[in-house]
Amino acid sequence: MQALAKVTLAGVVLMASTALATAGDFSLSFYGGYQTAPHSGVKGNDGVDDFDFTTGWDGKSFAMPPYYGVRGTWWVRDNFGWIADFNHTKVYADEDDMADNGFSTLEFTDGLNNLTVGPIWRWPGLWNNFTPYASISAGIIIPHVEVATANTDTLEYQIAGPTVALVLGASYELNDRWDLFTEYKGTYSQLDVDLDGGGNLESDIITNALNFGVTYKF
Repeated sequence: MQALAKVTLAGVVLMASTALATAGDFSLSFYGGYQTAPHSGVKGNDGVDDFDFTTGWDGKSFAMPPYYGVRGTWWVRDNFGWIADFNHTKVYADEDDMADNGFSTLEFTDGLNNLTVGPIWRWPGLWNNFTPYASISAGIIIPHVEVATANTDTLEYQIAGPTVALVLGASYELNDRWDLFTEYKGTYSQLDVDLDGGGNLESDIITNALNFGVTYKF
């Protein structure tokens, strides 16, 4: 069920991207990389007890399931287009912070799962064979919630709030069909999830990632 949900989320991007392909120059990108997340506040109620604390987060980019993303881009003009992006970010709360606040599990390791759309700009020829680009996008976050205390044991996907993403990168053209690229990607997500037993948990989570990927141009 969990695997099907993740495939479905990624499929939304692929289907939307394929639909755009009939209207202009279209490309499909796949990327991975190294993702981190700074400390953030965590507050809410587990159905019995209130909690309000700050925790560190670990991205564990290369642990299964790894950090990754898929992006479809429709270039309306040579220097401007639109993207649809699915990004499987993830975070694990610090073990000491969990223990100090009554949590045995606090993580989103089957993904925060940021699904966004927005504009993209590029500047062909500005850096010789490298083309810089930038995008900003907004959408929803669909995390796999994994939270356990003495009063709740929550393990499920939810639609949890809005998210925005910023990308700054550069691509290198290998040939008419293939590009390589590297980029910085940052996301900001306002997480508000329901917990089994009647509680909820809120946290504003930022992720920072250095991505490396490949693009196929149709």
